[in-house]
Amino acid sequence: MVAAGEALLSPSVTRRVGSQFSRHLVEGTPSASGLDALTDREREMLAWVATGRSNQEIANELFLSPATVRTHISRAMGKLGARDRAQLVVFAVLAGLAIPEE
Repeated sequence: MVAAGEALLSPSVTRRVGSQFSRHLVEGTPSASGLDALTDREREMLAWVATGRSNQEIANELFLSPATVRTHISRAMGKLGARDRAQLVVFAVLAGLAIPEE
């Protein structure tokens, strides 16, 4: 079915799976109001983290040291109560942060 371009799951099952997945992500994600607690630079780092880049890659893009990037990301994680980078990515997406262009 997939090779023929058709869906493997019925639309109703796909919607249910998507709904459950979204609910699971949101339950462990800091609230969007936490975005107000971040500095402009921390919000910028949050958006860069959402691109999947490493601290070194972000540092290269912004002409910063990797330690500076790490500091901003760590502070953002602390303010948002995020436990890891993956949770930061989910937060960035849910908060609607604009992903930086290359």
